[in-house]
Amino acid sequence: MATGGPPVLVVTRLDDATADEVITELNRRRVPVVRLDPGDFPTTVTTSVVFDSSGPGGTLATETRVLGLDSVRSVYWRRPTPYTADLAMSEQTAHWAVEEARHGLGGILAALPGAHYVNHPWRNRDAEYKPTQLATAARCGLTVPPTLITNDPEQASAFVAEHGPVLYKPLRETDYADADGQALTVWIDDVTPDQIDNRIRHTAHLFQQRVTKTADIRLTAVAERLFAVRIDGSPGVDWRRHYDRLTYTPLNAPPEIAKGVRAYLDAFGLTFGAFDFGLDSDGMWHWYECNPNGQWAWFPDHIIAPITAALADQLQRGGPV
Repeated sequence: MATGGPPVLVVTRLDDATADEVITELNRRRVPVVRLDPGDFPTTVTTSVVFDSSGPGGTLATETRVLGLDSVRSVYWRRPTPYTADLAMSEQTAHWAVEEARHGLGGILAALPGAHYVNHPWRNRDAEYKPTQLATAARCGLTVPPTLITNDPEQASAFVAEHGPVLYKPLRETDYADADGQALTVWIDDVTPDQIDNRIRHTAHLFQQRVTKTADIRLTAVAERLFAVRIDGSPGVDWRRHYDRLTYTPLNAPPEIAKGVRAYLDAFGLTFGAFDFGLDSDGMWHWYECNPNGQWAWFPDHIIAPITAALADQLQRGGPV
């Protein structure tokens, strides 16, 4: 196995257990790694890049490493913290500085010549929109439960009446807190007809027919390699609320699911995706969503290990997408 050579750039925050797994494996293989959080710019990150007709050239420097932009093998784009500005700045100046940082440093990180991205940040962004996910999944031959996105309470009531039982799902996992700063989580949950009222008009809402499932399935895709896991033991509709009760069983994805998943990745230009399905009593897989940057490090070690190795293989191999 080749060692050394150009580095892998890991773009993420300090507290990222998922990235830690992959970095540990790359270190074991003696593949150079540079870890960078754009949220540290400009406090402890410095960049100087020249663009001309030969392309970009220059460096990125953290407190401990200097990275030549023309020598990056791969980029593992995980979960960086938001860009920040000097607290002494006025609100408008701070907003301007953050946007300049995002379009400056962010644009540089998205334009590294010859680097293989897992995934490219703009492909992640494009693949995060639930309406586009739903349309793409259907086009790729995956079974999609009837789903309504609306701000019309009458349409929501009609949908619940026709397709009940129905679930409410957030359209995005957005940071949300109460007046005291306590973090709040909007869970997937059942919707009853009496919960539909004029508050629906305040924003867009997603309602989806609840699948009569026997188990959940998380399928983690790394390029051509698919790692499907059956999840049993959840007493509710959102298994993420019950990690302590869950059991995990690896299984093979049926050929039609594998075909649909690979078509979905190709449609968005993704190398990685974390797909959620519901399994019904007839063995049918019902597609729920795909997180283009989903978590997987909470699984038991025997499931984590092959996913880690597959990602390390992608990053170590490198080369353009």
